[in-house]
Amino acid sequence: MNFSSKLIEQAVDEFAALPGIGRKTAYRFVLYLLKKDEQEVRKFGNTFIKLREQIKYCENCHNISETQFCGICSSPSRDGSMVCVVEDIRDVIAIENTAQFKGHYHVLGGIISPMDGIGPAELNVESLVNRVKRGDIKEIVMALSANMEGDTTNFYIFKKLNAFDVKISTIARG
Repeated sequence: MNFSSKLIEQAVDEFAALPGIGRKTAYRFVLYLLKKDEQEVRKFGNTFIKLREQIKYCENCHNISETQFCGICSSPSRDGSMVCVVEDIRDVIAIENTAQFKGHYHVLGGIISPMDGIGPAELNVESLVNRVKRGDIKEIVMALSANMEGDTTNFYIFKKLNAFDVKISTIARG
């Protein structure tokens, strides 16, 4: 694509860097924003700046939060003795959308994948072990990908938690 302006080209490049956004879609986004009122575009941009500056990770489960502890971990109606271990934040959202799980979560931040250079040290496994050591957790539900990397991560965590009095199960696969 040939652009009549370097600024448009830079804006297209930024949008196209997002996952799943091609250059044509990025170009449509840029043209759409150019038609909007300056205040609306400023609000749009400031929303993402604010997001980046103010979002934290829950100190307990590593979920996204605006506070020290996420809404799930700080909710008195949730069962803190049951923890669902997930790969990333998208899994928390997917499970929460079912409205079936009433426990807490633990977000690993990925799964063990030697091909991608991700080992146990890059994941939030030790904080899970520390949570179990405190003795509040009675059951862990492993909800990781049904592939070799997910199974490897399940096995690794099972071995790390084997010495503790905690029930470990995995979600059904079908």
